[in-house]
Amino acid sequence: MRAVLGFDTSCYTTSVAAVSWDGQILSSRRRLLHVPMGERGLQQSEGLFQHVAALPELLQEAMHDLSGCEVAAVCASTRPRPAEASYMPVFKAGESHARAAASLLRVPFFFVSHQEGHVRAARVDSGLDAEKFLALHLSGGTTELLGVRDGGLSLLGGSLDLHAGQLIDRVGVRIGLSFPAGPALERLAMRGQACERLGVSIRGLNCSLSGAETKILRLIDAGDISQEDAAAEVFSLLARSILRMLTAAVEQTGMRKALLAGGVASSAYLRRLLTERVQRRRLKVELYFARPELAGDNAVGVALLGLERKREMEA
Repeated sequence: MRAVLGFDTSCYTTSVAAVSWDGQILSSRRRLLHVPMGERGLQQSEGLFQHVAALPELLQEAMHDLSGCEVAAVCASTRPRPAEASYMPVFKAGESHARAAASLLRVPFFFVSHQEGHVRAARVDSGLDAEKFLALHLSGGTTELLGVRDGGLSLLGGSLDLHAGQLIDRVGVRIGLSFPAGPALERLAMRGQACERLGVSIRGLNCSLSGAETKILRLIDAGDISQEDAAAEVFSLLARSILRMLTAAVEQTGMRKALLAGGVASSAYLRRLLTERVQRRRLKVELYFARPELAGDNAVGVALLGLERKREMEA
């Protein structure tokens, strides 16, 4: 059996994956980077160090999953977005290991962006079969609204300041949760009540979240809101902001299908809020979601894109 390896070293996750020639996921290994309690992130140098330390073991585990397979190509994410000026040092860890592996195996090396990998992974089992659609990439480092046509991504809009994952993590850390705070804040939100105390700020296809952050942190510090209700307000704000942007994008582009990718999009609670609101308000947008384990940072999409490049080479 032939296989393609994928590497992704984002700001907070080290990932190695492999897919078969027919696109089946053979291996998906990942490890979260360690962030000290109370901190809201890592410096790029520390992230790079942790990636370098984790990659040999993850690669060994992935190769064990591929016992009996022939690796036909290797692919890595080398930058955050498919833009010329897009760069982050952490991606050098995955790129260097992937180039070395390709050289040792005497197979082609391909490179893509982290964002392209996210969108490709999100399509797996999503039910989306269109070649033209909207994509919303929601994570700690990205809140971007994209137009997707024949696999190419174009930036339509997004957050003008704070990213969705940053808002979640900053609120979570302020109330004593560990970083990343998404799953723990989600559990709190499910026990809370949102009264839409945080106003949506939308300009065209862009949103702003920094004002909402200032308000919710002020309420928390003053003791005027419970942890559960604060969490619920954050998720309510994100759901309303997302749908306002998507509705505007549908009107502007005519594309009604929207794929949600990124770690924030893995939240079952957020998905429920979005789905219920679309149905209740009869909004003209069709939502598609990534499998939860493929919504966050992973190398599966990178491997699938490498597979497509290899197939094109051999066609």
